[in-house]
Amino acid sequence: MVQLIEDRGVDDPEVAAAMRAVPRHRFVPDDYGRRAYGDHPLPIGHGQTISQPFIVALMSEALGVEPGDVVLEIGTGSGYQAAVLAAMGLEVYTIEIIPELSERAAGTLGDLRYDVEVRTADGYFGWEEHAPFDGIIVTAAPDHVPQPLVQQLKPGANMVIPVGPIGAVQTLWRFALAETGDLLAESLGPVTFVPFTRAEE
Repeated sequence: MVQLIEDRGVDDPEVAAAMRAVPRHRFVPDDYGRRAYGDHPLPIGHGQTISQPFIVALMSEALGVEPGDVVLEIGTGSGYQAAVLAAMGLEVYTIEIIPELSERAAGTLGDLRYDVEVRTADGYFGWEEHAPFDGIIVTAAPDHVPQPLVQQLKPGANMVIPVGPIGAVQTLWRFALAETGDLLAESLGPVTFVPFTRAEE
């Protein structure tokens, strides 16, 4: 799995080591265990998916973070992305709006002894108590960039987020918050993510 990812251009050694270390099969339903290491997304229930390994690696690398940095993930899902970030030596806070997924992910992460703080909430508003963050990663696609997340970035930090309409191809963006307060955008290519769910929905 990791060799395929590296062949596609993701070559950050911290990301590769983390993805070799995290047992991906523990984060998918038992019925899909044999497919856990294929480079494709898999359903995890409640209309959600675990992202394909290449996308997890690409987004982790694009954060541009270092061990010890504090990161926020929006969309815990299975907990796999959070586990990869924790294995990279990051301090990880993650938010999931679906209680059943949040509880399951917290249990899996705890069983595997990944020190990740999981919260059940509407991720649109971020986690202000722990801001500002050295990086923010969003694993569901809103139709616009949530301003509260931008406000919780440290100057110089990156947010990696898919943005686009529901049911269509989205664009994966890396937004860097400049020291001037400007948000600098870089497209990382087309992607397809589940929609960003809000509390009122």
